[in-house]
Amino acid sequence: MRDSVSREIEEVREIIAETASRAGRDPSDVKLMAVTKSVDDERIMEAIEAGVDMIGENYVQEAKRKIEKMGRKAPWHMIGHLQTNKAKYAVRLFDLVHSVNRIGLAQELARRSSQAGLVSRVLIEVNLSGEPTKSGAPPDQALSLIRECSRIPGLSIQGLMTMAPWSDNPEDARPIFRGLRQLRDRISGEKIEGISMKELSMGMSDDFQVAIEEGATIVRIGRRLFGERQK
Repeated sequence: MRDSVSREIEEVREIIAETASRAGRDPSDVKLMAVTKSVDDERIMEAIEAGVDMIGENYVQEAKRKIEKMGRKAPWHMIGHLQTNKAKYAVRLFDLVHSVNRIGLAQELARRSSQAGLVSRVLIEVNLSGEPTKSGAPPDQALSLIRECSRIPGLSIQGLMTMAPWSDNPEDARPIFRGLRQLRDRISGEKIEGISMKELSMGMSDDFQVAIEEGATIVRIGRRLFGERQK
């Protein structure tokens, strides 16, 4: 029988702490996100009660249902592709949107945020692998996108997000994670007014240790906590 979600969270936190310390980082600088796509409500509640730092959801409507049922004991983050027509819901539901990858989406989030008297905290999603199946701005366009976003009231850029290609060897993800960190450093060096680059959202169940070694501040863990997704 699989261990409880709370036990899995405890084990992952131990791995995070060991990995961060080995890399010369403060373990408290790495936050644990529970990715809850296709996870039943009871197990999500167990994760919240066990003290995960945040919940990551892929779909606006599913997040809305869960938040209405479970409340906001933990922050809720949007990590999936966000359609522009869902921005009006996203600004009220999510504490951080990880998947801003185009100026049209940024403008709509900002417009809806301003209408609601809010400021939306977002990450710029970057496609460092070049895979056509992955969302994200090309790395050579990320800086110009951030410059455009910096001029939009109602939006607060907090950092960058990426996804590495799937591989059974976690080391294959290292160039992607290192590339995001280096891009973050270049953008930080531009000192764009109002832009924060404090967050690097990268690393999943199979490669989060490599991501931590390369500077991740948020690791997005689903299967390692909850088991294989339900079909």
